[in-house]
Amino acid sequence: MLTKSRGIVLHTLKYNDETLIADILTEREGSIGFAVRIPASHRAAVKPALLQPLALVELEWDSRPGRASGGLERMKSLRALCPYTSIYYEPQKSAIGLFLAEFLHHALHGEPPSEPMFNYVWQSLLWFDTCPADYANFHLVFLLRLSRFFGFYPNMEDYSSGAFFDLQSSTFCTARPSHPHYLAQEDACHLPQLMRMQYQSMKLFHLSGTQRSRLLRFAVDFYRLHLPQFPELKSLSVLQSVFA
Repeated sequence: MLTKSRGIVLHTLKYNDETLIADILTEREGSIGFAVRIPASHRAAVKPALLQPLALVELEWDSRPGRASGGLERMKSLRALCPYTSIYYEPQKSAIGLFLAEFLHHALHGEPPSEPMFNYVWQSLLWFDTCPADYANFHLVFLLRLSRFFGFYPNMEDYSSGAFFDLQSSTFCTARPSHPHYLAQEDACHLPQLMRMQYQSMKLFHLSGTQRSRLLRFAVDFYRLHLPQFPELKSLSVLQSVFA
């Protein structure tokens, strides 16, 4: 059955001289792996140059009902939707984009399809691309708000001044947890602030490069605790250095 969908490119890997493997988040079927033939002609229906990290595309493929989990689909057509004007061309935005692509590639692996999550990611990327300045906190706000779709959204109800944040239970506590997975008081106090941020208003909240780096490390560790098989991210140190 021929299926058409919007998609967000998360990752590509050159398998051999003739084939690319592309991981694409689709609107209704979640993350799907595609085998993409590298064409010899520029007239081909699928142009691998369109498969850049986080590219917003429309694609068609023959959906196989009996496809095993992890099996690859064959893409029939591909076209760009909403080409970016800044994410690929501005160094700071490019660093954030590469981090988010790697993050989503691993975080969404094996997750069930979710149209609300897809739309959240799609609209967030469009906003980020058109934002002219003051976007240094974008990836923090994006990651924390994304957690609600996974079911471990931080619980703000028990926050009080001087509290710790327990990453395992996703709650605040007045006593230091007995395990090492917590956010200390000097960083935990910023979490309610981050959770209140909207993209349009985040420029009003000021964090130092050091604070932002620690909170980003916290956000990644938060996901690693709650998502099985979530690895260390190669792009994390690069992004931290950009905003140091």
